Amino acid sequence: MAQTLATPGVYIEEKNAFPNSVAGISTAVPAFIGYTEKARRDGQSLIHMPVRISSLTEFHNIFGGGTRTTFNIQSASGDENFDVEVAGKGYKVVPDSSSRFILYDSIRMFFANGGSTCFIVSAGTYTATDAAPAAEASKDGKGAKGESKAAAVPAKTNTISKKALSDSIQSLIGEDEPTMLVVPEAVMLEEGDCYSLQQEMLTHCGYKMKSRFAILDVYNGIKSRTYDKNDVITKFREGVGSNFLAYGAAYYPWVYTAVVESDEVDFKNISNLDLLQDVIAKEADQQAANAKKAEEIKAELKKLGQADVDVESLSQTLNVVSPAFKKVMQGIRTHLNILPPSAAMAGIYSMVDGERGVWKAPANVSVNSVISPVIKLTHDDQEDLNVTVTGKSVNAIRSFVGEGTKVWGARTLDGNSQDWRYINVRRTITFIEQSIKAAAKAYVYEPNNSGTWVLVRSMISSFLNDIWRQGGLVGLTPGDAYEVLAGIGTTMTPNDVLDGIMRITVKVAVARPAEFIVITFQQKMQES
Repeated sequence: MAQTLATPGVYIEEKNAFPNSVAGISTAVPAFIGYTEKARRDGQSLIHMPVRISSLTEFHNIFGGGTRTTFNIQSASGDENFDVEVAGKGYKVVPDSSSRFILYDSIRMFFANGGSTCFIVSAGTYTATDAAPAAEASKDGKGAKGESKAAAVPAKTNTISKKALSDSIQSLIGEDEPTMLVVPEAVMLEEGDCYSLQQEMLTHCGYKMKSRFAILDVYNGIKSRTYDKNDVITKFREGVGSNFLAYGAAYYPWVYTAVVESDEVDFKNISNLDLLQDVIAKEADQQAANAKKAEEIKAELKKLGQADVDVESLSQTLNVVSPAFKKVMQGIRTHLNILPPSAAMAGIYSMVDGERGVWKAPANVSVNSVISPVIKLTHDDQEDLNVTVTGKSVNAIRSFVGEGTKVWGARTLDGNSQDWRYINVRRTITFIEQSIKAAAKAYVYEPNNSGTWVLVRSMISSFLNDIWRQGGLVGLTPGDAYEVLAGIGTTMTPNDVLDGIMRITVKVAVARPAEFIVITFQQKMQES
């Protein structure tokens, strides 16, 4: 608005020459949901409270570390696989519980594969401490001698709850920054609860928020395919339903990792120490060079039941003197290192986004801290995973000779869609949508006229031009790669203007991955 000129003098007027710019949103910010060792900071509960972290150290400081999973030594019978053999008898290591808390190890996989900033939502802690009811307490809550009657009951292990995980998903509705959703412990639920939660994840990403991408694991992904009614992939495809499939991707199989190191496992992971003592004692009688040596080993074994024993020192001693103990510890570590791949994939998404951009497919990339997939897939095995009549593509994690373990798939669950078949296309469009949406807020309540339309078109075109130059959009010229329309006669009618609606149409040609490379060979006639 022009200044009111009343006093003689020189007046300055400044006019903006350029439109606002579009700042690209962060694309690689996953939100992890699961159980943690601690869920309290500065006296306040963090359960169902999204917390932003950027390193594993921050996770340790706020949420603590992992939990000790206990195992049972059992006699192997018949043709069963076993972890150790002593005196002609095989023994195997079996987890005491079918489900375990894996968020901490999953976060380690995330950071090992290039992850940086993420959100953690604690669904609860590993243990729950209850207070016993006060018995014969007076009105002030104390007995005759003044002591409290509400004695604390020893902490008991929590169980993974679908409701707790679901409530944590709802807590993310108020957060704008997360762009991915990962719930590693979903596969630790009962099968029906797992599929129900995964459907909720897809609904949250594709219906409620429309700005996030869910990374899913296949339930029982440690099992090979059977191609019958109990086939793990068939049951997964049936279980996740048919809604909002473009907003999620699944990976199979689970992987053998190396995040749990040898010094994190000791005899405290064994729940039936008496059988462990018997096994090592038999081995000592069988292998010791003399009786005195056997008695020395048995003397060490007696310390296993002592409360004040130095756990680390005794474990190291038993590792040296007993091959059976060493194999039992290796068996436990192998079990603990089997993890679903979703958290590692979140790290790979972050790494690829940072190095190449969100428009690069997160595939043909090595998975760090992984020894091998649990199931070795072949070319034929992957055919039904990648292309199926249901359209629910499942991305393979495969091991190649001389190359290691790689992600060998880049499809969403909506594999039959020409629009949303590929992960990078879905995520690139989300990136463009959310970036432009945030920048367009500056023009809310501006005059709905040609001047504003020109500014908005210029702002969006400049943003898309940068993406085109970086390789995110395809076309020999900017006009081939994108088009921005806004104005009466193109995107709006006079009634739209009267109703206060400014309509903008953005068309983009997103880069798609070269999923199939076909090389044709033909013999040529000799010419000289």
